[in-house]
Amino acid sequence: MTGPERQIPQPTARQSLPAEQSLPPLALYVHFPWCVRKCPYCDFNSHTLQGELPEHRYIETLQQDLQAQSPGVQGRAIGSVFLGGGTPSLFSPDAIARFLDAARAALELASDAEVTLEANPGTIEHGRFAEYRAAGINRVSLGAQSFADSTLQRLGRIHAAADTLRAVEELRQAGIDNFNLDLMYALPGQDVGAAVADIEMALSLEPAHISHYELTLEPGTLFAAHPPDSLPDADRAWDIQQRCQQRLAEAGYDQYEVSAYARTGRRCRHNLNYWRFGDYLGVGAGAHGKLSRLDRNGLRIGRTAREREPRRYQAAAHAAPALHPVAEHERPFEYLMNALRLRAGFCTADFEQRTGLASAVLEAGLDRLLARGLMEREADCWRASALGFRFLNDVIGEFLASPP
Repeated sequence: MTGPERQIPQPTARQSLPAEQSLPPLALYVHFPWCVRKCPYCDFNSHTLQGELPEHRYIETLQQDLQAQSPGVQGRAIGSVFLGGGTPSLFSPDAIARFLDAARAALELASDAEVTLEANPGTIEHGRFAEYRAAGINRVSLGAQSFADSTLQRLGRIHAAADTLRAVEELRQAGIDNFNLDLMYALPGQDVGAAVADIEMALSLEPAHISHYELTLEPGTLFAAHPPDSLPDADRAWDIQQRCQQRLAEAGYDQYEVSAYARTGRRCRHNLNYWRFGDYLGVGAGAHGKLSRLDRNGLRIGRTAREREPRRYQAAAHAAPALHPVAEHERPFEYLMNALRLRAGFCTADFEQRTGLASAVLEAGLDRLLARGLMEREADCWRASALGFRFLNDVIGEFLASPP
């Protein structure tokens, strides 16, 4: 717990509003909650599909949700759309097209909007990516996780490595070259050589983007209750991480965020909006949103959350979700929890625009971290040092504050 001596200064009315305040960019997240099978490590809002997929009804409900939340747009165009899950690729291209058409009717989508579909390699039928592209998808994120079939089985995945190879070939045939591969490391029984072998296979497929993240035992998951045997210890996990990062850098993939590596010009715009404390509408079962508005008292920031259980969500989506205010004393921590995940860090002017607070509220904490070698400064911009990036939770924890 953060003690009184480490509390950040509490914002005051005098500090509250930069001279030229504006609303942040806006994105759209859409949640599809069903999977063929729940993975034992997954703590996302996903539900094993029982019986027939309620495709038509769910798309209609998403359209109602869009209509209910559209006033929060306040004239802004949607810069990116992310269809996540669950397994959105269980839904047909026709269903995805209907939803995106409804989104264009209810909201203004930027002409160059990034539209991402998460896909499980085990749920893609031949020719579907071409149809998804025709529906408006221009970026795909494939949940490869590993290229070792025995490891995929231990992770409870429904696909094999060959399915990922086939899916990538389908993407190329469809003309979708902007795709991400999700890879996990520190897996059961995995050593450095096996982890690097996964990286080498991923590199051979030439994705635009790679997400590389450590397996963690999240509370409430099957793995948390019954951890798999032979998990690498912290030292081995660190060795794996360092060697894989080195290989990705050698191959021209820039680590721009804790777990994100991209070729030039292929960073994920949707996730960057999260990490830069932008706004986003969240539609779908269990979806979360963040919305800002300006009034005479300054910048107001609120969060929304939809019902997690699909049937309850479908019964309630016709009405706008409650907007829960983010208090001023909570904003520094929330902003930095996102922004410091970026290798580039943040600039104080951006902090002021996105939080409505003067950067003076950060000075004491940043100075302490700078003195400990955990932060670096260049003019009015700050980023975690190499040491700080390794111990990022400790860095961000510096800005936890008790209510005033």
